[in-house]
Amino acid sequence: MQVAIAAHSGDYNDEHVKAVRGVVDGLMTCRPTVLLGGYWGLMRVVADEAISRGLRVVLILPIEHEDIETPSGAIVVRTGMEFRERSVVLVRSSDSVVALGGAAGTIMEVLMAYAMGKPTIVLKGTGFPTDRLELAFPDYVDQRRTSRIVYVADPYEAGRLACESRPSVVKEQG
Repeated sequence: MQVAIAAHSGDYNDEHVKAVRGVVDGLMTCRPTVLLGGYWGLMRVVADEAISRGLRVVLILPIEHEDIETPSGAIVVRTGMEFRERSVVLVRSSDSVVALGGAAGTIMEVLMAYAMGKPTIVLKGTGFPTDRLELAFPDYVDQRRTSRIVYVADPYEAGRLACESRPSVVKEQG
């Protein structure tokens, strides 16, 4: 199983780090490969925490940051693609997506996951713009209902749900 983690690429606080640890705790129920779009901001915290727990981590890097220092325990994919193109690879390669809070890039990855029919879990209460996604899209983005977006306040639950093969996915019949 491969779980993509979409997360804020900038500054974060101790509560965000605590949430990351909770999500990784939840992921330990299935021990997936963790896919990340970089090694900065909260993505760095996720990578370090996952590696410290023995999880395989794959960093799918955009061309703008292919030269960054990465942890020795990670598999690094230098895509040669800019940020948004890299996000397609990240989401397409995943079985499910967890959004740990973020802005436009994370929101774009959530919508991409929906369009691709990927189970998507969004952590609420992060203080980032992704907290507003539930107001716009409480369950589904459109009439296609490719997959339900699940919003949870408990980080452990976000990780655990990502481990289910198809958490809360409802395909429209017809």
